[in-house]
Amino acid sequence: MNPPGWQIWFAAARPRTLAAAVAPVLVGSALARHDGAFDAVAATLCLGFALLVQIGTNFANDYYDFMHGADTATRVGPRRAVAAGLVAPATMRRAMWGVLAGAFLVGLGLVAWGGPWLLVIGLASILCAIAYTGGPWPLAYHGLGDVFVFVFFGLVAVGATYFVQAGRLSADAVLAAAAVGALATNILLVNNYRDAETDAAAGKRTLVVRFGRAAARAQFAAALALALAMPLAFVARGYRPWCLLPLALVPVAWAHARRLRESQTPGERIALLGDTGKLLAAYAILFSAGLVL
Repeated sequence: MNPPGWQIWFAAARPRTLAAAVAPVLVGSALARHDGAFDAVAATLCLGFALLVQIGTNFANDYYDFMHGADTATRVGPRRAVAAGLVAPATMRRAMWGVLAGAFLVGLGLVAWGGPWLLVIGLASILCAIAYTGGPWPLAYHGLGDVFVFVFFGLVAVGATYFVQAGRLSADAVLAAAAVGALATNILLVNNYRDAETDAAAGKRTLVVRFGRAAARAQFAAALALALAMPLAFVARGYRPWCLLPLALVPVAWAHARRLRESQTPGERIALLGDTGKLLAAYAILFSAGLVL
């Protein structure tokens, strides 16, 4: 028996990944608050845009991975709506375009704060959401998915959130964006780590497929180290010690690196995927609190 329609679409939105949309807006807004430039309306629009782009990307991934043959009966991990026959491919494609169109309309509201150039960033974000797994040269199939996540859910998301409120881009915003982007990339990495065999069979050349699981574990640890070193950099740049709050997550990060190294089953990696998203959320909350305090 199939689940109710709302449960199908909720699962297709992949709630475990939505921390990657919320975290950069939270950190960028907290930094704007620290600099006396917080604007609740602009921050809310940024959050709406980020969430819609993330959900649109997930719908596109569901549709295009099925069309490319990456989601099959041999795939491990959470069930995908199109591959499982719960949603028709054409319906998922329409949903993808509908959500991304909604993101564009929300993004239009930010032009009043950031100027017309924000249209370029917004359109680039939307086009890359599709190009991630779709189009003639899908990014995820050529090992560029990690770059996409780092740039758009780190540098662009934090930087744009700060810019529309503060009216400028600062070095501190870029540093904070790098930390958030590194942790967001780890969510994708754990997903690709779990799917390495089926991705390889489908010709999806993620970084895990290209360079192996040992390199993936090193990338995962490096991203954690970068994110946890950033609060120290902020204190060195004159911020108060409250910015060190994210260092409370060091034991959790250490445990995550160990779990990835020792994981053997899809179930273990699915659990780590969810916990990696929770780590990003906790980091964003603690770092934001430190900036505000």
